[in-house]
Amino acid sequence: MGKMPTELEKLLEELSSMDRNERTQVLLELSDEFQEVPGGVATRPFPEENRVQRCESQAYVWAEDQPDGTLKFHFAVENPQGISARAVSVVLDETLSGKPLEDVASVSSDIVFTMFGRELSMGKGEGLSGIVSLVAGAAKRRLEERSAQG
Repeated sequence: MGKMPTELEKLLEELSSMDRNERTQVLLELSDEFQEVPGGVATRPFPEENRVQRCESQAYVWAEDQPDGTLKFHFAVENPQGISARAVSVVLDETLSGKPLEDVASVSSDIVFTMFGRELSMGKGEGLSGIVSLVAGAAKRRLEERSAQG
């Protein structure tokens, strides 16, 4: 397995050193940077296979193959109140798109608790963890497909 990408590790360290109010402010700012999946990748109605299970924000994840063998991640968050889901999506895109598949595949869904703190509700935690799991799972599938071809 790979190691957590440095950019993600640094961001998680930064967030975990903040108090709750600072962390909330940073995550709100991140959610403002959210860009929805481009129409060339997916259009509504989005396919069920891309939907994050148990996510209250109705989030979707796509992994687009890049020429260098990495993946570019795209997201949709259908719930207008899905600020946390948008923030997670921005973090995952900025820190995992274009990174080695082994590193992306090794990212644990536990990172959501580092990002949001342990006071995260179980329902919200499950949904946000599901977004991370779909991203890591996409990288794992690509690795398996490539080793099967190899």
